[in-house]
Amino acid sequence: MLRHLDPWLEGASRNRGLAVGFAALAAAAVMGVSEAAFWGANEALNQAEARHLARSDGLRLRELLIDAETAQRGFLLTGRDDYLAPLQTAERELPGVLNRLRGQYASSDWEALVADASRRASEKLSELKLVVKLYREGSTPAWQGLMESDIGREKMQAVRDAVAQLDRHELTQIATEREAVYRSLTYGRIGVHGLTLLSLFGLAVFLRRNEALHEARRSHAQELAMERDRLDREVERRTAELTELAHHLQTVREDERAHLARELHDELGALLTAAKLDVARIRRMTRTGAPEIDERLHHMSELLDQGIALKRRIIEDLRPSALSNLGLIPALEILTQEFAQRSGLQLSLELIDVFTDDNDRLALYRLAQEALTNVLRHAKAKHVRVSLGEADGWLQMHIRDDGQGFNPEAVGAGHHGLLGMRYRIESLGGTLQLLSAPGRGTLVLARLPRRPEPEPQDPPPTGAGELTGPTAAS
Repeated sequence: MLRHLDPWLEGASRNRGLAVGFAALAAAAVMGVSEAAFWGANEALNQAEARHLARSDGLRLRELLIDAETAQRGFLLTGRDDYLAPLQTAERELPGVLNRLRGQYASSDWEALVADASRRASEKLSELKLVVKLYREGSTPAWQGLMESDIGREKMQAVRDAVAQLDRHELTQIATEREAVYRSLTYGRIGVHGLTLLSLFGLAVFLRRNEALHEARRSHAQELAMERDRLDREVERRTAELTELAHHLQTVREDERAHLARELHDELGALLTAAKLDVARIRRMTRTGAPEIDERLHHMSELLDQGIALKRRIIEDLRPSALSNLGLIPALEILTQEFAQRSGLQLSLELIDVFTDDNDRLALYRLAQEALTNVLRHAKAKHVRVSLGEADGWLQMHIRDDGQGFNPEAVGAGHHGLLGMRYRIESLGGTLQLLSAPGRGTLVLARLPRRPEPEPQDPPPTGAGELTGPTAAS
């Protein structure tokens, strides 16, 4: 599954890299087109502004000379000085206007024309000033002769023609610059629109690929979920099978123990009892005649008694008769008493009589047996407390010791006793907890669901349940 996901992850990473690269390229292109359009339009606008200034200066030159000539005529007709204000204005502004015109047309094809117009304008202004001066001096024939000559008119006409030519030229150039601005804006508009459309197309392709990737991811997620569900079902099935197998093995083990206990009780018990009876008869026959033989027979009788006791202990370990005949509480009391005598540890019991079925009784007894065995082997404890009771509809058994404890997480493989206890309890629908820490002792907590008590049955008829014959006697 992971190998199947690798190409998809590589494709997603590669597509993200391509998308980022395409977006960066598109952004750079849009910025480049926008900047090119801006600088082109800005250059054209600056040129147009310069053309407007040149045209304005030319028109101002003509306006100043016309106003000055008109002012001269009014002064000559009236003799009033207030008519000379435009002439004085022309005298102040004309040098600056001429300097700007010469600077704007320097190193161009119009430089000679501008220089000639500047010269003629200066001469025209000097002529106007000279006529006014002669008028003030009273030299009437002189200023009249100067006025009647065509020199001033020719100079004025030359300035008008030059300004007209410059104006036409500037208007043509302004129109050209306006077309350049429009062309630059048009190119920028077309470029931006084209790149926008290209970006939208790239975005559509990216979204389509991204949707395909999302669909593939959803598909993979669904496959992973299905695989996880399958594995969960497989784990549940295997767990159920293992639990059922553990329960079956425990049942078979207990059945084999019960069968072996019966065989030992019936066959071996009969043989040992018969041998003991035979030894007793032989002792009676040889007691007076052969003391040495009687002593050996007495020793043999003691060995047979030890064998019978060993047989009983083995039978009790295999299948405790107290559990079947007396119940869980007496069986636990006998088990703990024998354990205390054998180990020398202090045991305290807190046992409450509760209803249990055969399987629960056997499971709790085996749990106590296994836990006490582990305490004796590993705990190095001094005191053990065993309690049995009921809480919230559950049977609970606690076995606590004050031993050295251990780390449950560090328990390695091979500890089948703990695993067997857990499977035995869980196969009956219960839970088993093992709580311990180094230096803090160990607590074994088992919980089994409370079984409903069976309804009491009517007593059998008189004599129906009596046993007779050898079975009752045994």
